[in-house]
This record gives sequence, structure tokens and C-alpha cells, in this order.
Amino acid sequence: MGLVQHHHTVSRPEHPVCSICIANYNGIDLLDDCLVSVISQQGEISFEIIVHDDASTDDSVALLRMKYPGVEVLASPENVGYCVANNRMVAHARGEFILLLNNDAALHPDALLTLIEIASGSAAKGVMTLPQYDWETGVLVDRGCLLDPFYNPVPNLDSSRRDVAMVIGACLWMSRDVWNEIGGFPEWLESIAEDMYLCCVARLRGCLVQVASASGYRHRQGVSFGGNRVDGGRLSTTFRRRRLSERNKTAVMIICSPTWLVWPLLLVHLAELALEGLVVALYRRDRRVWGEIYGPALGTIFRSAPDLRARRAQQQTSRQVSPAAYLSAFTWFPHKLRMLFKHGFPSIR
Repeated sequence: MGLVQHHHTVSRPEHPVCSICIANYNGIDLLDDCLVSVISQQGEISFEIIVHDDASTDDSVALLRMKYPGVEVLASPENVGYCVANNRMVAHARGEFILLLNNDAALHPDALLTLIEIASGSAAKGVMTLPQYDWETGVLVDRGCLLDPFYNPVPNLDSSRRDVAMVIGACLWMSRDVWNEIGGFPEWLESIAEDMYLCCVARLRGCLVQVASASGYRHRQGVSFGGNRVDGGRLSTTFRRRRLSERNKTAVMIICSPTWLVWPLLLVHLAELALEGLVVALYRRDRRVWGEIYGPALGTIFRSAPDLRARRAQQQTSRQVSPAAYLSAFTWFPHKLRMLFKHGFPSIR
């Protein structure tokens, strides 16, 4: 596509309050909406914008340098993935707070004012998000998420509930100090559930994970990594996304679930995953479902067992809340069953 030569003024303040970090890969058709929503924020807020380009093959970097000269561009010569990209940006950031924002998302005009007001008025450190709305329909998608026993995210639609189990990385706000204390995103996860890991570890350490009661952001769900949305009444996903999702959610479950009850729960979960893989493969008459999703996910969990137990010991030793407090943001009906009853088997491509 041709690049329109129109500059947007973005300052680089010496002492920004907030650093907005946007991971980008081939997002030339998304970046304008995202960046303009940030630049157009209400109020006198000192912020910097950092974009990590993950070796895009489109003209994303050229667009950024031509139209947004005040945006700090970290152009990677090789594709390193979402976790590494965000870790690099936060390491480069100078703001007291950071906002991770997807390139397929756009903030409401009062978003930063809302987040800063809540963060400044709260003595408790933690993680925060805004209500998420579907890009096309404007329908509320979630106000953060609860988790079911097997660490499947359950959208929170309760306007009176502020404390949640996790917020998604499409719009994730926290102080840079807390990010550094936790260690950022674990790069061994590659992509998917890194936001779940960050929030669960934060909650283990006594941090709040909450959603603002006002403002919001629009999100083109599934554009940045395929799937994870309902199209035509059916849940749509990809082979890679589903494999990483099953593997990584199980890893977070092992590391973060308090008390010995995690072990019988894990046995039930692994048996359920194996059965699910066989049923979906037979239903679709496609052996790739087992060979590319469930088999590799289960195999990786078994091979990584010693490392996962060591990571669990580290996080549980640092736990500062009771098991009951940690589990207060969980709901006990398996979310996959709810989705199966409502949408049937997912479409996998």
C-alpha cells in the first residue's frame, strides 16, 4: 500500500508518567487506528510510545518513521515473538507505569486519564485493564476474566466486580517496578497465556488484578494471532494457537495453583485433555488435531515436568496470600463445557 505523508505529532518527554508499548508484526493496516487513539488521549498526560517491530515483511517500519517520527521504534532484525518483544520494550521504557497495547486495539479517549487516576489513588500495587469492546459491534467482550479450575479464561461481564483473575495482554497496565519484580513475560511460553502467568504470579504475591469501572478499549479480537473469537456462532481458532494455549495454560496451572490439590486436579486435567483431543480428532476426522495440538501439548508438559516443578517451588515460596484469597477469582464450572453447549466444536484452521 502507498504511504500517505502526513505526520502526527508525538513528543518524547524527558520524564514520562506512562510508557505505551505496542508489539507489531505486519500491522500496517492496524497501526494508524491504534496510534491515533493514543495520541488523541484527553488531558495533559506525559507519555511515550514505544513500538517493537518484529521483523515485519510489510511497510510497518517505514509507516512509523514517516508518519509518527516521535514514536520510538525498536526494529528487530529477526522475529522474536510477543513475549520477547514486550520484555524489550519495558526494559527500554522510562515511565513509572507501562501500558501494553495490541496493535489491533484502540483506546477510548479518556482511557489513560482513567488508568492514571485509579493507579494514583490506590495504595495497593497491581495489574489493571479497561473494559474490552468488540471492534465491529461495540458489544462488551469482557471486564477482565475469571478462571475455571483448568485455567480457561471466563469473561467477566459483571459491572460490579472489579477484582478478577487475569487481564489480557491486549490492554494491560501496571507499574514498571511490579513488572520488573515479577520478571516480565516468561519467554519460554513463546506466545499465549503469558498475560495469565503474569497476573497469576502477581496475585500470588498479593497484588491486585482489577478492571476499571469506566472508559474502555476496542479490540479486533483474533487479528494479531488468529482465532479466539466467535464467528457465525462458532468458535474459530488455529492449530498453532490451540497447541500453545493448551500447553501454556497447563504450565501456569502447575506453577501457580496453591496447595497439594494441584496434583489430583492436574491428573483430571491431563485425562480430560487426552479425551478431548481424541473426541475432536474423531469428530473432525482429522488426525492433525491430535498430531499438531493435543499430542505435542501433552508431550511437552511431561518432558518439562522437572522444570515446571522447580518453577512452582519458586513461586509458591514467594506466595503472600492464602489459597482461598488466590482462588477467590475462580469459577468452578468448566468453561469449555459451557462453550461446547453454546457453540459446538471449534473450527480449526
